[in-house]
Amino acid sequence: MPTASIEGDRVRIKGVRNFQYLSTDDFKVHYEEREVQLSHLTGLDFYVSYWAEGPVAHTFVSFIFDNTPPLCISIETRPEVGEGFNPVASLFKQFELIYVVGDEHDLVGVRVNHRHEKVYLYHLNSSADDARRLLVIYLKRINELADRPEWYHLLTNSCTINIIRYANAAGREGGFDFRHLLNGLIDSYLYHSGRVDTTLPYEELRRRSLINDATQAADDAPNFSERIRAFLPRVSR
Repeated sequence: MPTASIEGDRVRIKGVRNFQYLSTDDFKVHYEEREVQLSHLTGLDFYVSYWAEGPVAHTFVSFIFDNTPPLCISIETRPEVGEGFNPVASLFKQFELIYVVGDEHDLVGVRVNHRHEKVYLYHLNSSADDARRLLVIYLKRINELADRPEWYHLLTNSCTINIIRYANAAGREGGFDFRHLLNGLIDSYLYHSGRVDTTLPYEELRRRSLINDATQAADDAPNFSERIRAFLPRVSR
């Protein structure tokens, strides 16, 4: 489990995942320690990943810095060996909750290049101050889970529900939307609530936000995070 310490502007995170994959089940385990500075956090990006077509997906975020690679945080279940995710079972305390803190080459690359999920990436128009407040909230929750484990719950303690909950705590304005639960539609919510670039029509923005081709091409590149963003629409932060 990852843990974090905050000393003024400096954040030190232990247990940052950065695996090297040959396949979904064949990988070299590697955890590392990273230090970032809140004053260099400039923005927030949002991922939507589909393991199948439909109204349900997995969502996660990356915190963007101007002097170090993005820090990716994914709220997930922690299944036991041989146990797969079951949405109905998740309502009955079957899966532990885990916050995976990792390198984008790991968290994004494994989903596109090995699990063959469809992944969309959106620049949010969050301010740097909002992103900093959100990161601190995430880090406090990460430390709480390291001390007191919790159960994942599809409706009350899941990826998108928690992202919205923490965004509210960081200053988000807006109420509940059904797309928070049917999170395969969450990019529509982001667009129509003005949280992403709206200068393009929604369907065009979504088409250009699909990063599978760029992710496959950048597979082992040292500038992986830069390359998967190369053709994305820009947004003013």
